[in-house]
Amino acid sequence: MTATSGLGTPRLASPDLLRSVFRRHAAGVAVITARGDSGPVGFTATSLTSVSAEPPLLSFGIGTGASSWPAMARTDHVGVHILGEHQQDLAATFARSGADRFGPPTAWREGPEGVPVLDDVLAWMVCRIVGRVPAGDHRIVLAEVVLGDPTGPGRPLLYHQGRFNGLRD
Repeated sequence: MTATSGLGTPRLASPDLLRSVFRRHAAGVAVITARGDSGPVGFTATSLTSVSAEPPLLSFGIGTGASSWPAMARTDHVGVHILGEHQQDLAATFARSGADRFGPPTAWREGPEGVPVLDDVLAWMVCRIVGRVPAGDHRIVLAEVVLGDPTGPGRPLLYHQGRFNGLRD
């Protein structure tokens, strides 16, 4: 491999290289929720992907060391919430280890299949898990959309360079 004019010096693959590259990739922000044995669980995800329109499938990644993983490993249904730019604090709460994610000021209700549904989001879906695929220290969860609501007002929240941001005009 040779360096190309105008490009930096290539680095060998490593966890740090992957993290550094993906900090430069702007991603939408979602919160994934589920009913756990001791109450609701959830986490912030930037790995949400549409997989198929027919049937309607999506995927997201979760680390097997995450506090939400035991519930995600056992549950049949999850809530998927697309956050708006007004929800930076909510995204940070669900990203922070040890936080009381469902205590005040988080507004939520029990939705279909007992899934926690967050209030005031841009869109939400309840999905049935159809697969969990091993991927290094993570699992890729495949889920089929059962129902949802895409009508929340506002603009999407993005994650870029280690920070939550709104879209610029």
